[in-house]
Amino acid sequence: MNAELRALIFDVDGTLADTEEFHRRAFNATFTAAGLGWWWNRETYRQLLRVAGGRQRMRAYAEREDADMAQHEDLDELLAELHVRKTIRYDASLREQPLPLRPGIARLFAEADAAGILLAIATTTTAANVDALLYPAFGRFWRDRFAAVVSGTEIKRLKPEPDVYLEVLRQLRLDADACLAFEDSANGIRSAQAAGLAVIVTPTWYSLAESLPPALVSLPHLGDPGNPLPPGVPGAPIVDLARLREWHAHAVATEPLGRATACC
Repeated sequence: MNAELRALIFDVDGTLADTEEFHRRAFNATFTAAGLGWWWNRETYRQLLRVAGGRQRMRAYAEREDADMAQHEDLDELLAELHVRKTIRYDASLREQPLPLRPGIARLFAEADAAGILLAIATTTTAANVDALLYPAFGRFWRDRFAAVVSGTEIKRLKPEPDVYLEVLRQLRLDADACLAFEDSANGIRSAQAAGLAVIVTPTWYSLAESLPPALVSLPHLGDPGNPLPPGVPGAPIVDLARLREWHAHAVATEPLGRATACC
């Protein structure tokens, strides 16, 4: 098989930007305002991130630490309301203090645009959270940069299920072997691989606590001229489109995509 690389598909939280600390603070502010007595420190939240979805994380925490809340007859409604309030706080914090994109993201977007490579987003965060992150970076018409944007708002099953990637592929009208996925977490890697995609992983402090499944290549970030990858890291000093094409061709030539490979 000799499939041409035609699209790059990106996760959002942790992949486009290191957002998790902003999420943690928004959760804690919401818990305090609700009088719950919950407080997630960095290590607690690091462990909870193994559960996909904000409401699901709160449920997991309640089941572990707050038996009365876990048995509340209106738990689903309470968690849904808490998540709405948390999202409002998170979005406001990003608009007040925009987060920079991780090294190499904006550069690679520009390279893909110039080369006619499609860009897409596959995330299980909410649509509002994606807008809060990308509006400051790319302006009100940021969606125009992407051929497909699928969030947790539009799918039923979250990562590690493949639904979000399968929906992106459907909207792109592309097979998995024409694309590369970019992720930062174990659930994200499993989701992309289950959809048949080769994955480049750029973990953060939060996701490095996990045992990450093998991916096509693992990097600290994608690199920029002012913030290059360390010598000896695959792709150093920067991961450009030419290098992505090499890695993609390697993946297609050596393994059916969706299986772990050791690359370059």
